[in-house]
Amino acid sequence: MKLDPLQLIEYEIALLVRLTTAHSPRLGSLDRSEYLILCELDENGPLAINMLAEKLMLNISTASRQVGALETKKYIHRYPDPNNGRISLMEITQEGQDILTKVQKARYAVYKEILQEWSEEELKQLENNLTRLNHDFKKWGN
Repeated sequence: MKLDPLQLIEYEIALLVRLTTAHSPRLGSLDRSEYLILCELDENGPLAINMLAEKLMLNISTASRQVGALETKKYIHRYPDPNNGRISLMEITQEGQDILTKVQKARYAVYKEILQEWSEEELKQLENNLTRLNHDFKKWGN
């Protein structure tokens, strides 16, 4: 039986997630949720928990638990919003920045090795398609 392209895409994405999870120790010492939160705070911080949860499509309780773990590790710092004391803002600490940079370098090296035979055009096409897919998933989820 021949699978249709959407079945193949679904399977390949599931396999990609499995393979990246299996090789996660080679991708650095942060798990996926820690990595994404630190990246978001590095790019767009400081952020309130509700904004962080919204950007990463997490429920507030999941985001709070993950933020708490990062705070315990001293990778993020929480402080009152100067404009609204009832809201806490989170920002990445220097320790968090250091570990994020280390993990980003490790991940870059792994992807560079895996994709070394891909042309510049193929890499750009993959980047565009992954960006579009993530955008469409986010749009679909809202």
